[in-house]
Formats: sequence, C-alpha cells, structure tokens
Amino acid sequence: MELLKYIFYKPMPIGKLAKWQILLSEFDIVYMTQKAVKRQALADHLAENLYEACILGLNMAADMNIQELLVIDDSDLLVHQVQGEWATKNSKILPYLHHVQELRKRFTKIEFRHVPKIQNEFTDALTTLSSMIQHPDKNYIDPILVRIHNHPA
Repeated sequence: MELLKYIFYKPMPIGKLAKWQILLSEFDIVYMTQKAVKRQALADHLAENLYEACILGLNMAADMNIQELLVIDDSDLLVHQVQGEWATKNSKILPYLHHVQELRKRFTKIEFRHVPKIQNEFTDALTTLSSMIQHPDKNYIDPILVRIHNHPA
C-alpha cells in the first residue's frame, strides 16, 4: 500500500509513475493512512452501538406499553439525528435511524434530550447498579424504585 501512497502523493510524477497515476485515477482510488481507516471503523462501530442501545430501550418501553417517554442520552449525534436536526451521512447508520423513527410511532409522546456526559451521573449510577444485579431469569428484572432528593441523604 505504501507504493500507492508514493504514486498518488508524488508532486510531479514522470515516466512510468505518471502513467500509473493516470491509469489508477480512473478507479477513484483514494489513499488513506491506516490510522484514518481504523479511526473511521471505530467511529462507525460506536455509532452503531449507540443506535442499537437506543433501539433496545425503545423496544423494551413499547413492550411495557409505555405511552410517554423521555429519552436522555449523552450522544449529541444520536439525539440531533433522531430529531432530524442533523443529517445522517453515514450509510451504515441510516437503517438504524429509520428503525428508531418507526419505533417513535409506537408512543403517544416521546422526547429525546441531550445531556452532556459529565452531567449524566444518574445514568452512570444506574448502569453500575444494573451490572451488579444477578437474577436467575435473565429476561426479567424487578423494577428498582428510584427517588430523587434535593438534599444529600
């Protein structure tokens, strides 16, 4: 692959290099560093996981016949894409976004709200708590009563 980099980034190719550059330019080949490819793969994976978690949560809420739902997420991208405020350019994410849009129709009222990760302490606490629960029937977990106090306990 370093040969392709050399061919495409040579400032003034001459002779055989110029010929190769002309022949290869027909195929819309773009040289990307290995780090750039890894970063994009990681970004795609994280975005897909965000949507999968959102879809799972919406399915659970719909199955429980919840009619009004407030979805709080620390992903600015997910919240703004679902609300239609930001365009979705990544073709891998579009099926997930369409699925979320279909699931929204199952609720009489649904709101998506972005909360920065640093302010999302409540979610972090629930995540930690849920990871510690051991239940013999993995398909059902008893609901946890949560009270919010204005003053520390």
